[in-house]
Amino acid sequence: MATRTPLGTFGKGRRAISTAGWLWRGAAAGAAASTALNAVTYIDMAVRGRGSSSTPEQTVKTLAEKAHVRIPGDEETRENRTQGLGPLVGLVAGVGVGVVGGLARASGYRSAKPVGMALTTLGILVAANGPMTVLGITDPRTWSATDWISDLVPHAVYGVVVKTTMDAFDR
Repeated sequence: MATRTPLGTFGKGRRAISTAGWLWRGAAAGAAASTALNAVTYIDMAVRGRGSSSTPEQTVKTLAEKAHVRIPGDEETRENRTQGLGPLVGLVAGVGVGVVGGLARASGYRSAKPVGMALTTLGILVAANGPMTVLGITDPRTWSATDWISDLVPHAVYGVVVKTTMDAFDR
């Protein structure tokens, strides 16, 4: 039997989907949300005429250095690999946060819509910006209001898409 609270519903409910089923649904929701996040980011870049962020590539380089792993190839090839790996790390974070949402759903938690959107947005903000902050690549305390909006809006879109997709899977 499910228990309702202002935060959401706890309990399996009427539809029994396996943990693996929710894991794959969460991965799909995370992939869809990552696509939406990227689209909003690219629209922002096109509208404002701003360049792409170098922080994903810097993260890859820093992680490789800290792990004492050399990215193979000559200088140009290494740079190209880093440019490919940077966005890939973001996709892994996006799918990963979706998987966590799927596992929460498998445990019997179905959040209220605004709660789920907020928790998912917070989760992707931490997954995306946490490593870069810990590694010293960025410091959100120094960001301008425009920087914060440029970061929060795409991540909030991610949260909306994950929550909406997960709820659609539950119907």
